Amino acid sequence: MRKALLSALIGICAAGSLAAQDFTTLKGHGGPVMGLDVSPSGKVASASFDNSVGLWTGRAPEWLEGHEAAVTTVAWGPDGTLYSGGDDFAVRAWGDAPRVLGRHQGKVAALAVSPDGRTLASGSWDGSILLWPVAGDAEPQALERPGSGVNAVAFSQDGRFLFAGTSNGDLLRYDLAEGGAPYPMVQHGFGVNELVVGPDWVAYGAVDGGTRVVDAVTGEAIADFTLDRRPILAMDHHAGTNRLAVGDGHGFIMMLDTAEWAIANDFRATREGPVWALAFSADGAAIHAGGLDDVVYAWPVAMLDSFDAEMGQERAFLRDPETMPNGERQFMRKCSICHALEPGPSRKAGPTLHGVFGRPAGTVAGYTYSDTLDGSGIVWSDETIDALFDQGPDHYIPGSKMPMQVISGRDDRADLIAFLKQATKEE
Repeated sequence: MRKALLSALIGICAAGSLAAQDFTTLKGHGGPVMGLDVSPSGKVASASFDNSVGLWTGRAPEWLEGHEAAVTTVAWGPDGTLYSGGDDFAVRAWGDAPRVLGRHQGKVAALAVSPDGRTLASGSWDGSILLWPVAGDAEPQALERPGSGVNAVAFSQDGRFLFAGTSNGDLLRYDLAEGGAPYPMVQHGFGVNELVVGPDWVAYGAVDGGTRVVDAVTGEAIADFTLDRRPILAMDHHAGTNRLAVGDGHGFIMMLDTAEWAIANDFRATREGPVWALAFSADGAAIHAGGLDDVVYAWPVAMLDSFDAEMGQERAFLRDPETMPNGERQFMRKCSICHALEPGPSRKAGPTLHGVFGRPAGTVAGYTYSDTLDGSGIVWSDETIDALFDQGPDHYIPGSKMPMQVISGRDDRADLIAFLKQATKEE
């Protein structure tokens, strides 16, 4: 019965309906979806491993290009300005005149816009928190460093305080009016990945699966919803419906009632893999989710008890690894997120591998390569591909945009090369 209802919902969506009560899929990214936010007017922004930001008002996205690596986080300002941060260390503002506000010295993990829209806060794995005046070209203000990488930032509702969660397990509160050192609210013991700030409370999610709510002034415990699922990777709050959504590494979304501090729903949202991003629709009727798939899913909140929710398609990298030959398994684990095997353009972060053997590095038309790879003189062959994964891209081609990937086993590298020869050969 439940499967039939889910099939019916998907059928309705396939016919083109985007009503709030329907299950919705937004397709077009070329890699996992790592960040989501919804504007006050209802426009969905998605951040992806394919180095792009998608803007969705229907099924056909507008693509915002400019990041040189994976986009990890997006945040709307109250005036409809969108901001993004990524693995390229950049903080960008989008609008009529897109621009780079500046850069951290490490991955930008979190963004938050002040309630008045005048200030953007960014937190980075380099251990810094910067406050950017969004109007003009003023330099950002650096807050006192928290002592470890910053995973999450959030303003209080009056804009006076900024809360930060760190990889060292600290929940900190900065007084932006008085300045000075942050107030240590909680020392969790495991990294704090996510923060949501309510009128008088702060909810946080941690690496060990901790989902806790504390008083925004004292840090005293209000509620604990920790389950045996870890880590917590995503959170979003909709004040109008008193709902707090929590996504974890096991693929579940837990929906909390913030009026009663009780679990309203708890459902598996992915067949396999994590829930990396969550965002309520503007009216709170739907919860958008992103993860390992290159699709954004939106679940109707009112119907979460009516069917078994499972986002995710039959993707090759979600198959049981034991059913694959070793060469294919190595490709799925190390290469498939960034590279397609088919000819032609794709939205993946890297160029297609179709016809890679015998091809000079940096020569796929339409792909923007790093200066290091462009004109490097490398020709892809059994020997050069073996060296690439034996040494790792950061050693074999220093300065390349390729993420660090090493295959230490000689036989594993040989199996990968054999698979690629078959899968990428030109007809």
